[in-house]
Amino acid sequence: MSGGNERAARALKEILQRPGNHACADCGAADPEWGSCSLGVFICLACSGIHRNLPDIGKVKSLRLSRWEDSEVQFMAEHGNEAMKAKYEAVVPVYYYKPTHKDCQVLKEQWIRAKYERKEFMESGRKLPYEEGIKDGMLMKRGRDNGQFFSRRFVLMEREGTLKYFTKYDAKEPKAVIKVDSINASFQPEKIGNPNGLQITYLKDYSTRNIFLYHENGKEIVDWFNSIRAVQFHYLKVAFPGATDAELKPKLTRNFLKEGYMEKTGPRQTEGFKKRWFTLDHRRLMYFKDPLDAFAKGEVFLGHRDLGYSASPGLPAGTHCNGAWQCGITIVTPDRSFLFTCETESEQQDWLNHFNAVISTVMTPQEYSMEALFKHKH
Repeated sequence: MSGGNERAARALKEILQRPGNHACADCGAADPEWGSCSLGVFICLACSGIHRNLPDIGKVKSLRLSRWEDSEVQFMAEHGNEAMKAKYEAVVPVYYYKPTHKDCQVLKEQWIRAKYERKEFMESGRKLPYEEGIKDGMLMKRGRDNGQFFSRRFVLMEREGTLKYFTKYDAKEPKAVIKVDSINASFQPEKIGNPNGLQITYLKDYSTRNIFLYHENGKEIVDWFNSIRAVQFHYLKVAFPGATDAELKPKLTRNFLKEGYMEKTGPRQTEGFKKRWFTLDHRRLMYFKDPLDAFAKGEVFLGHRDLGYSASPGLPAGTHCNGAWQCGITIVTPDRSFLFTCETESEQQDWLNHFNAVISTVMTPQEYSMEALFKHKH
């Protein structure tokens, strides 16, 4: 390494120690190893690939492997993550979903483009595309029975607090009217088989219904996602007038805590164990025959441990376990026990960690009423 480059490497190392520079400016991943010479931010490898595609502001270099000019090092020293966040994230709306390093590519890419390319969050008073009050457009929706995707018209209305979809563009009556306060939306590219795949989950007659969507354009699908969150936030502000933004934010769309296969047996616990796809959405554990099913086959509500809920490893003595998987989990609710088996011990442990985290969390008033509905329904 030449003397100049050694000096640059030392200087960059010192700049990295400054507050804010130890995590990626865009997704928060620890120990960023790349820098944007155009913007003066430190970023991770994954985000550097997105930056490279930004016209005019996409110059990135590896902190360890690239040759840095003194002027570029100076530029990084004068800027850095905290200063650039203050500039480019000055007014990010509360409802806007800021992706983490765990999120999918389309969310990260659109966040980076919204910040630096479209400069959406630099000054207040800008009319953002998520705040139109009404959004009307076509999305590809997976058919319930045959698994094919068809173009469907969706209309989101803030005033009504609804998302509707129509089977034909000019249809008078919607196929479904979904209340935004019952919606969860999460990006599921692997499950849906499309990089822009979005799953919408909502309650229909107290049962969970899934619809699977995508749009070829990444900006368009992320705009839909943040528009749904904007309408939810508006609804929550009205429903809970005394609540702070920090209290309302967790009530917006959320990622599922965990999904995956387990085997389960029926209520008599003498039936055979069958493989099912499970989704843990906060207090609701839903199970499906197939990950892309429209309706859950069943649901388990996980209340607080003081109310008689528990999750523990193993199955009750004498359980006839005919399934292929041996790592058991028993969930006890006030009404009955649920028996599951996992393929590996690490999966068993991961599920148990999630179940116990939920069971040890104090319930909100809304969750008490949800528990009452569950008992009434099941």
